Amino acid sequence: MTSPDSDGLLAEQLLRLTRRVHRIQKRHLEHRDLGITPAQSRLLRTLAHWGSPPRMADLAERLEVVPRAVTTLVDGLEASGKVRRVPDPANRRVVRIELTDDGRGALRELRAARRSAAEEILAPLTEQQRAALGGLLDTLIDGTPVGSC
Repeated sequence: MTSPDSDGLLAEQLLRLTRRVHRIQKRHLEHRDLGITPAQSRLLRTLAHWGSPPRMADLAERLEVVPRAVTTLVDGLEASGKVRRVPDPANRRVVRIELTDDGRGALRELRAARRSAAEEILAPLTEQQRAALGGLLDTLIDGTPVGSC
């Protein structure tokens, strides 16, 4: 069992690591000069995982933001040709959002930027340490204590 002080230290370390990851990813994104904000990047990645073009409300729910925030993100991405609004074939009052070819190309660049940022972040770790970290992160992400499966 850990003490409250060690839990507090771990929480602080996680926050510091998260900020470092964001800084490094932002720098790698800026280096590629895509003109895409981190929030737009998140929307593009979310959109890419949908089987068919989602509604704005669906995106807002998945991103856990208010619909107005999605409208602003889509406006910027549409202006740069990364996404487009398309009418729903079953209900013309509904608008769906789909990736364009430029959007798919931007996603490839985003993935490459994220990979290079991850390489930079993980560079100090050995393969064994990376495997151990991966297992620990899976446990934290799943929220399932080790040995409870």
